[in-house]
Amino acid sequence: METKISKQAKDLIQKHTSNLFKDTTLDFYGIKTAKIKELINIELPTVTVKASDMDAVFLLEDSSYLHLEFQTTYNRKDLYRFAAYDLHLSERDGREIKTVIIYTSDVKSADTQLKVGSLLYNPDKVMMVNYDGSLIHEQLNRKINNGEELSDLDMVNLIFMPLMRMKDTVPRDELAVNSIKLAQTIKEQNKRDACIAAAYAFAEKYLDNTGRDKILEVIKMSSMLADYIEETVEKAVEKAVEKAVENAVTNDRTEIAKKAIGKGFPVESIQDITSLPIEIIIRLQTELKSE
Repeated sequence: METKISKQAKDLIQKHTSNLFKDTTLDFYGIKTAKIKELINIELPTVTVKASDMDAVFLLEDSSYLHLEFQTTYNRKDLYRFAAYDLHLSERDGREIKTVIIYTSDVKSADTQLKVGSLLYNPDKVMMVNYDGSLIHEQLNRKINNGEELSDLDMVNLIFMPLMRMKDTVPRDELAVNSIKLAQTIKEQNKRDACIAAAYAFAEKYLDNTGRDKILEVIKMSSMLADYIEETVEKAVEKAVEKAVENAVTNDRTEIAKKAIGKGFPVESIQDITSLPIEIIIRLQTELKSE
């Protein structure tokens, strides 16, 4: 079952994710930048670059951008795409851009330097295979169970944990579900909602639709999303009922039109009676003649 989240809920996820990463540094992952100011939505209205293609862009306190990309495989051709994003964004906003490609533990090595003539593109990389996700999970679980306050780094580790190396081979979507389940046990609501929102926001970047649906099933009753998802479901039900009624009315009109055609009524008269488009009436005439 494909689950959809309303625009309001996506906006809420964006807000929580921004708040979680605000004033955060990512030194633990070797990402040396100024502190993060906010997560921003990037819209690049060009033929080749779409807003949804860029995984995450943060505005930093020094007014530069941090561009993060999440990759579950290594393909050198991706570097051309990332370079194109940065060029378009730099041309539009005139800001310096630091790009970091975060490779999941499935990728053991990656060459991220791209040289095209006199152009050199050399984004940083983070190899999650070098981080012990099992150990971090144990540490976070112990802290939460003991009621200890989570640091900014703890919360970022919780979000990135599904990308790390684990002792046991577990599918990526299950790791994401486990990460969110762990986040749901955080007692402080603001931190709990922030972690859940950010975990989902980033999981969207490295999971397929099936994986996204799995984690949505886990978070759908979370306090921050329950009302929005309920509202989305109610609207979907309303639309389904409206469509069913509309189809029933159309079917009735179609049957009336068929009877009128059989009695030799003119097309214009049938349209006046049924309010069906003339094209449909003519099609019905053709179908009845061929029977």
